[in-house]
Amino acid sequence: MQISKGSIKRIVVFGPQGSGKGTQAEMISQDLNLPWIATGNIYRQHIQEQTELGKIAEQYIKEGKLVPDDITNKLVAERLKEHDAHKGFIFDGYPRNIDQAKIFSDMVKIDAVLEIAISDEEAISRISGRRVCPCGVSYHTKNNPPKKEGLCDKCGESLIHREDDTEPVIKERLAIYHHDTEPVLDMYLKQGILIRINGEQSIADVHKEIFRKLNNEGFAKK
Repeated sequence: MQISKGSIKRIVVFGPQGSGKGTQAEMISQDLNLPWIATGNIYRQHIQEQTELGKIAEQYIKEGKLVPDDITNKLVAERLKEHDAHKGFIFDGYPRNIDQAKIFSDMVKIDAVLEIAISDEEAISRISGRRVCPCGVSYHTKNNPPKKEGLCDKCGESLIHREDDTEPVIKERLAIYHHDTEPVLDMYLKQGILIRINGEQSIADVHKEIFRKLNNEGFAKK
């Protein structure tokens, strides 16, 4: 898929946990031949290379804390200096709050913001149904169940319900998203660059809606 009007090249993808925003961001990146920039990947690269910022970020991540805005902002600024980001990008996971959004606006002009919208109920259903095997295979109790309940089809090991995928943890993360990130979406709505996408469809249909709205300038109205 392509965008008929080639001016939209700096795109940010938002969505709560379980919305599939990472999947869509990666697919858009491949379609448009633009780098997919996810903050998680930025952290991992700097930690692996043991840069000064990476060492600081690593300490917070090890303690289960969010990396402070000033560190994240510096890491993002460094990433934007890389050659592949000069022609455009698909950003995923940043900005996550209004302060980061203001800093980001000073760094670069955004062409379009995609919100992959799903209800809290849908997010809880999608995430709480996840089951993983130590061998790396993932399942879902409803959408992709194993042949034998609780056991991996590949190796026969017992499947794990991760603590992060339990309803209380999911609700806490959704509350943070509503409190911290929805004001960012309101800011982009006022700027006239927000596009809302129905995330409660198949992956393929979500992808089609994204490109249909990008091509038809389907920006949300204030």
